[in-house]
Amino acid sequence: FVFAAVFAEWVAGMDPYQTNAATSLAAPGSIHILGADVMGRDVYSRIIHGARISLLVGIGSTVLGCVLGVIIGLSSGYLLGWFDLAMQRLMDIMQALPLLVMALVMAAALGPSLENTILAISIPLVPNVARVIRSNTLALREMPFVESARACGMSELRIAVRHVLPNTLAPLIVLATAQLGSAILTEASLSFLGLGIPEPHASWGRMLSESAAEYVRTAPWLVIFPGIAISLVVFGTNLLGDAVRDILDPRQRKT
Repeated sequence: FVFAAVFAEWVAGMDPYQTNAATSLAAPGSIHILGADVMGRDVYSRIIHGARISLLVGIGSTVLGCVLGVIIGLSSGYLLGWFDLAMQRLMDIMQALPLLVMALVMAAALGPSLENTILAISIPLVPNVARVIRSNTLALREMPFVESARACGMSELRIAVRHVLPNTLAPLIVLATAQLGSAILTEASLSFLGLGIPEPHASWGRMLSESAAEYVRTAPWLVIFPGIAISLVVFGTNLLGDAVRDILDPRQRKT
């Protein structure tokens, strides 16, 4: 799917936005490998280009959410005091709502667009990242190498960025890969509800929204193939998260 997203123009072979009334709801065949939708657009080409949208939203929202979570978690765990108390209560409020519900609220407020979808998904990802970074920071700030750096006269900001932050990257990478699948699935859900990627962009969730209710019986390929694409990508990102965890966590390695 990453290869298809990068080289979508060459892999797809057809314009995913080109309509043709003569091939409306065409069944899978030699011309349209996976069939055509109600507007005559090639389903295979739209799925290939939809991989670019899904991965872009998933990776973009995960990176943005991790960056914000790292800033909040590192500052909260290192500074402590009233700042830590205020940030943790804010994280509690954000975690009170499930990921999809909070993303729905933000997407409805911001409006459907690629940038707004990335922002709407990234904000609900912040609390989990902030909690993980804060817990690791609380343990690291009492380590001897931090005390030694402080005794040498290093500033607190340099200690936090130079010595504490790098030691929190391993659990952050594991968490980010685990959240990537949730971000992609959330994007598909938002697009299915009409709050994610707008037309004419090829989004898997939008493809399901357009065909699930009206054409699930007369043209089932409009539902089956986008659904398979979503399932495979989420399954692949979950396997990636498990593999990264096994690599970075010595306790998961076989002896």
